[in-house]
Amino acid sequence: MLDRRSLLASTAAFCVAPALAAPAGGPAALNALFDQFMKENLDNSPLSVTAFGLDNGARAGQKRQIDDASLAGIARNKQITASQLARLKAFDSASISGQDRINHDVVLYGLQSADEANRRFSYGAAPAGQPYVISQLTGNYCNTPSFLDTQHTIENKADAEAYLARLEGFAQALIQEIEVTRHDAAKGVIAPDFALAKTLSQMKDLRTPAADKSPLTESLARRAKEKNIAGDWTGQAARIVAGKVYPALERQAALVAELRKKAVHDAGVWRLPDGEAYYRASLKSWATTDMRPEEIHKLGLDIVRDHMAQIDAIMKAQGLTRGTVGERLHAMHTDARFIAPNTDAAKEKIIADLNAKVTAMRAKLPAMFGTLPKADVKIMRVPKNIEAAQPGGYYNQPSLDGKRPGIYWINLRDTREVPAWTLPTLTYHEGIPGHHLQLSIQQEASLPLIRKTSFFSAYIEGWALYAEQVAVEMGMYRDDPLAHIGQLHGSMFRGVRLVVDSGMHALKWSREKALKYYVDTLGDAETAAATEIERYSVWPGQACSYMLGKLAFLRARERARTALGAKFDIRKFHDAMLLAGAVPLTVLDGITARHIAASKA
Repeated sequence: MLDRRSLLASTAAFCVAPALAAPAGGPAALNALFDQFMKENLDNSPLSVTAFGLDNGARAGQKRQIDDASLAGIARNKQITASQLARLKAFDSASISGQDRINHDVVLYGLQSADEANRRFSYGAAPAGQPYVISQLTGNYCNTPSFLDTQHTIENKADAEAYLARLEGFAQALIQEIEVTRHDAAKGVIAPDFALAKTLSQMKDLRTPAADKSPLTESLARRAKEKNIAGDWTGQAARIVAGKVYPALERQAALVAELRKKAVHDAGVWRLPDGEAYYRASLKSWATTDMRPEEIHKLGLDIVRDHMAQIDAIMKAQGLTRGTVGERLHAMHTDARFIAPNTDAAKEKIIADLNAKVTAMRAKLPAMFGTLPKADVKIMRVPKNIEAAQPGGYYNQPSLDGKRPGIYWINLRDTREVPAWTLPTLTYHEGIPGHHLQLSIQQEASLPLIRKTSFFSAYIEGWALYAEQVAVEMGMYRDDPLAHIGQLHGSMFRGVRLVVDSGMHALKWSREKALKYYVDTLGDAETAAATEIERYSVWPGQACSYMLGKLAFLRARERARTALGAKFDIRKFHDAMLLAGAVPLTVLDGITARHIAASKA
């Protein structure tokens, strides 16, 4: 995800803020400034260049590089943020209006919040929100292999050679992270013991195969063979894996084992240096909110209470009456009627059924949305060789050049994890009218490149969760009450996240207390629940972005509906929300006000 990718400098050219000239003004000057910022960001992050599909032409050389993970690289990145912020503050914002003003405010918010965190906190993998450089979810060891396999395209010999160069860069980045992790550990910043235990397990899994059987080697060999690219790619990759990657990985694993002896079991960041402030900064980074943790906690409890009542009513109408709501949800999770056979044929049928739901939804979109995406969306099964470590579903947006469609990946490693009543809402979230619709429209809109690629978790995840509710309003569950329970379960899940995230990081809940609340409320399997709870522990604040974003969209819609009365048009409202691109929730109020004023006029 874009929010997890640091935009680091590859040169020192942009490290120091230049002397500021007299403030410039006007849309052309603003867009020129944004173009310069985007160039700097891309210069600093070869991995972002590849993710955006821009690693060709003048940027082809960056396909051989990965991002600088050293302390010097982190310091350089902070300097770039400060430089860009200074230049944007010097711009005459009174000279712009409309969408240009939105673009200005969005970029300014991102730079200001990052710079504030950079100045206050001297640890972590990002300005705020990822306190541990290495954990079960952070670090090159767990991100780069998947990136090389799914994002680094191989079409010719140059691409294959670039892959080998990136393998060497991967080894170097692992060494750089050791330096940063020791620096942070000296300040008392060490991931919880349960997180480090899983980290060691995953590192062992990556290190176990012989070098010629490593996924890192096989990915290159398989794809080079598919493209008939001559060469001993297995041998070349295996030599790098054996001689450089594995030794670096072993050094990282030794460090993690050393830190695990010192680690505590406390799940929250409250125990870290300036921990209370770090959590508030994390909430601002992920959820673009200044809400106090106590407010978030109470909000989550209220949402859970409301959703439980709705689920209970539908369950009783369907004859499901025994036990608490959580117990009944657990019974539905394990009911054989809703679980497909764990065979390839059954999994292909699941994908076919979901494609049918997408087709049905696509036919209904014009009633609710004015602007529709040009890019197509495909539903694909997560490849078998990586499905064990991937989430239940995720989305890759289309390439900027339009050559690659959006892809909604569904993990079908075990059909027991995806009972039928949970799948419709997952599909509306990841596909349409969720992530695919929003992100495709953002990329196709008349926005500067820096805005086409902007990522604000509360907006993007909030939209996808809001889209799940829009599907209810579109009648997609009218004849499927059990799937409607799945939609409400998914929404309540995001309310539970508010409770347990704030519980662990602000109210000092233990991992076990958070886990019990999660399982008792949602009825999910404890193994799946533990993965979620441990995720929130190392990504403080991220879990809050979904529901806070959804509620912001619902408030904006109600505000527009009330102000416009008979003039309210849901299609025009959705256009106003989507064509502006991803924004901080604080900017959403201004977009809503502009939409109301324009509609009245």
